[in-house]
Amino acid sequence: MIGTRVLSVGHYQPERVVTNAELEKIVDTNDEWIQRRVGIRERRWAGPEETVDILARKAAQDALDKAGMPASDIDTVIVATCSAFDRSPNMAARVADQLKIPNAPATIDINTACSGFPHAIAIAQQAIAFGSTTNALVIGSEKLSDVTDFTDRTTAVLTADGAGAMVLTASEDQQISPVLWGSVPEMGDAVRIERSNDDKFAQNGQSVFRWTTTALPKIAREILERAKVEPEDVGVIVLHQANLRIIEPLARKIGAEQALVATDVTESGNTSAASIPLALSKLMEQTDIPTGTPILMFAFGGGLSYAGQVIQAP
Repeated sequence: MIGTRVLSVGHYQPERVVTNAELEKIVDTNDEWIQRRVGIRERRWAGPEETVDILARKAAQDALDKAGMPASDIDTVIVATCSAFDRSPNMAARVADQLKIPNAPATIDINTACSGFPHAIAIAQQAIAFGSTTNALVIGSEKLSDVTDFTDRTTAVLTADGAGAMVLTASEDQQISPVLWGSVPEMGDAVRIERSNDDKFAQNGQSVFRWTTTALPKIAREILERAKVEPEDVGVIVLHQANLRIIEPLARKIGAEQALVATDVTESGNTSAASIPLALSKLMEQTDIPTGTPILMFAFGGGLSYAGQVIQAP
């Protein structure tokens, strides 16, 4: 069976930086409360002209540039998002059009909310494994400012906008582990964006936090077992950037204290499906991560869905 490797990781963030001090003027909150509860100092918001597909295309172009690959070589585009209002044409088709990909690429959108990116990686990997795809562009893109409820102080401080992307290619060896994915259907209402709530993001934060403290370490260890990677060999951990209080303890809980842990939530907020590639791309620009380093990626979100795998650093 054909293997898959990551060629590059790219990202894009809007220019507008929104600090906690600015949020204090919009909702009943303050910097001390936000940082103590979730660890966020600032986040980015996109302008009216920066739609989900525009954010996705800019992150995709960054990833293609880093890979040294022309868009014409891409034969599959997958976009993970939960904040795109338009249903058709989907975001992947729009990105393919904006990139001027000429060769009839497959264009797929998926929505498993914050866990969308690892799901999308797994779908692309399986398409490559069976010969349906050679080069895949996998993108997480969100404009959560469009679905933020600014009357809810518990969620309005979390959400942000941005996009991240990976270029995957067929390989003689397998550099992405089998995905571990699943859901907790009885917690499906814990995180939601529903028409009955004016298409606004809402969540039961306490329920999600309690679930993460007990379930995340066990699932993360199962991902490593499936990847045949020992915790002490993990070089980088990129967890969904939802809450610093969830992210910080994970390495210790799974026995990977030596791992570099992405904490981009502090300056990017929660960007849902975009958070893993966005955080990893920024980390790789800031830090020398040797090629082949095992990177644990793991996300959870609406549904309640989760997914994760281990990739080797490009």
